[in-house]
Amino acid sequence: MRSIGLDVHQGFCEVAIREAGKTRSAGRVATGRDTLELFAESLAPADEVVLEATGPAMEIARIIRPHVARVVVANAQEVRAISHARVKSDRFDARTLAELLSAGMLESVWVPDAETSGLRRRVARRAALVRQRTRAKNEIHATLARCLLGRCPFSDLFGKKGRAWLAAQELDGEEAETVAGCLRQIDFLDGEIAAIDQRLSGWASGSEEARRLMSIPGVGAGVAVTLMAAIGDISRFASPRQLVAYLGLDPKVRQSGDEPARHGRISKRGNAHARSVLVEAAWIAMRQPGPLHAFAERVRARKGAQVAAVAVARKLACLCWQLLTTGEDYAYARPSLLRAKLRRAQLDAGAAPLSTRHSGRRISATASEREAERELVRHAEAAYRRLIADWKATGPAKKGAGATHGRAPSTPSKRQAARQAQAQTPAL
Repeated sequence: MRSIGLDVHQGFCEVAIREAGKTRSAGRVATGRDTLELFAESLAPADEVVLEATGPAMEIARIIRPHVARVVVANAQEVRAISHARVKSDRFDARTLAELLSAGMLESVWVPDAETSGLRRRVARRAALVRQRTRAKNEIHATLARCLLGRCPFSDLFGKKGRAWLAAQELDGEEAETVAGCLRQIDFLDGEIAAIDQRLSGWASGSEEARRLMSIPGVGAGVAVTLMAAIGDISRFASPRQLVAYLGLDPKVRQSGDEPARHGRISKRGNAHARSVLVEAAWIAMRQPGPLHAFAERVRARKGAQVAAVAVARKLACLCWQLLTTGEDYAYARPSLLRAKLRRAQLDAGAAPLSTRHSGRRISATASEREAERELVRHAEAAYRRLIADWKATGPAKKGAGATHGRAPSTPSKRQAARQAQAQTPAL
């Protein structure tokens, strides 16, 4: 068995082979589909190939995988033997990869299938377009500030009334050119984002996994698609903690010697966009009645609203793992809201509007149905509060507000005491 290392670049791949305890360089292969196919056919079925997770690495792995025993796509951040080496060259990097693979010191990252890769590219492109549109809008706001025009009297500067107000303002020549150019960019980007949203909404309306995630409060079609693009195959996560760590919502831990472990801020590793949409969904879930609302209040009384939002986002990640693994919907989902989310996704995908007297199931909820759903989630919230109260009454006593022995203060701080005094009394 040979261990083959590939140092991937845009125009070529440096090749190194380790065989019989010796490592040798084997030249370069052009980074093209035809040349890579020829290179893959020249490999033996028992060979193992390793390459770093760079731009074209996933496609190269798909080309080579049918011809060898194993293809390892290594996380570039974990290959410290290359990044911390005193000698840095393409040949040395390829040889180091081959030696690490031969020693069994490299683990492969998950290589998504074609559908998941396409979904990831669309989600990433939409996020990039939204950032470009935000920059253009911020440039217009900066222009208004330079010209001492103040704030727009309307809530949306880029809506119909806001644009009419903007057109009525007197600007100098270069400032007027800036505003006109940014408005053209915004209009173009709006069209591009709408086209991507139509495709993503069509995928969400036809995906059973996305529909299941949309049963969670605060999770709409956009959040569900972003999470499914980041997660891919849920079976690769053996526990919800692994998914939480994959999304970077797990706390950092520092421990050495006899000192107790110290937990810090979240690690923020993994997909930053998926983590951000989870936090946005958490802010919405915190405002709706239910167990998540009670949990957020409990954390907010001790740590503040920002920490509570991140804690709820972690709960949402655990819920996503549970629902996707068991194939069940959220137990306290509101059916009327789920129907509205699905219908909105269908409309965004280009579905025709329904007539007033259509023969299908009613989309909007009646007053009695809405009240029954709210009563259900209120009972669930009260049950959660009672569970926590019983747990605190029977659990071991802890000093201070923290959970780390020997590190927490004996009394709460002034800010913490003020938040606890303002917190609502549990409905027991």
